[in-house]
Amino acid sequence: MTAYKTGTDGATPADRTGRWSVVIPAYNEEVFLPATLKSLLEQTVSDAVIILVDNKSTDKTRAIMEQAAADNPGRTIRILSDDRPGRIQALETGIAATETELVALCDADTIYPPEYLARAERLFDRGEDVVAAFAFGVYSDAGPFASWFAKTKGAAVAWLLRNQGHTGGYGQCFRMSVMKKTGGYAQAIWPYTVADHELSHRVAKHGRILYDRDHWCLTSARRADRGRIDWTLPERLMYNFMPAFGRDWFFYRFLEPRLKARKFFNSNLRDRDWDDKAPV
Repeated sequence: MTAYKTGTDGATPADRTGRWSVVIPAYNEEVFLPATLKSLLEQTVSDAVIILVDNKSTDKTRAIMEQAAADNPGRTIRILSDDRPGRIQALETGIAATETELVALCDADTIYPPEYLARAERLFDRGEDVVAAFAFGVYSDAGPFASWFAKTKGAAVAWLLRNQGHTGGYGQCFRMSVMKKTGGYAQAIWPYTVADHELSHRVAKHGRILYDRDHWCLTSARRADRGRIDWTLPERLMYNFMPAFGRDWFFYRFLEPRLKARKFFNSNLRDRDWDDKAPV
């Protein structure tokens, strides 16, 4: 298996035996990115390849990435660029550069507990038919009770409504073999919002998606208005209760034209309508 030495575009191959790559797309994330990188560099799984994708940032995001690579010469860090506007495009670039067995897709405004990758790995090791391990999101401003409730509610819903996406794109881990079979995140397949749920639908055709109450991450609550990017409550409920055999119809015959008519494209995620307050 081949990966890359610490550095930027054009890094040279180096042998490795680790199972993990971590892909982090980032657009103008100078406030949040340092804490995210710190949490991922402190994982108990210490040989993961870190793949950073700069999505045409105009702030200090690229400099932060380069400094992280310079400060961690013993780690395998790649810095890539994708000037096409959109998280999906940046993920395409990062996933295409992934050569490990497992990949964690992370958001640049999320903090990951030290056991994050190790817990996901234990879920994958429950069987070759496990194709994805998803983490519950706990908002960074949540108190102890709200955190407990988010994890408990998430575990209950995931048990009742199995093999569905019950988490955002900040908390998804996949087998790379299945990502290749399904096409992964791809603008040509699904250029709209709720792409994390659509990909979960494709992946679930190949095996089990697992959750664990103790597998979670601390995600930012900064976006105040999700009305321009999210599906409606009736659409969400239709997805949740639609039998597996009907989900192709739901996504590609029902939901796709509705999102297109509302102009809910993944590039909407670049709108910056929040207060730049770093997560704690």
